[in-house]
Amino acid sequence: LYFKPVSQVRTGKNSWPELLGTNGDHAASVIERENSRVDAMVILDGTPVTGDFRCDRVRVRVDRNRIVVQVPTTG
Repeated sequence: LYFKPVSQVRTGKNSWPELLGTNGDHAASVIERENSRVDAMVILDGTPVTGDFRCDRVRVRVDRNRIVVQVPTTG
């Protein structure tokens, strides 16, 4: 079994600091438009999540008003 190093798997944008403070649903659509290799999921900040790293996942953490509270990054 062979796995590519993360550096070879990652392509496209992987961090979106400009989306901090914006609407989470809008942020998720921007992320998926700018990097078609990731799935963006909007989650309430503080929700328990798995600790595994995935290059094809972006968690968009929002507050109760659905405002992005952390810079979305791949992982």
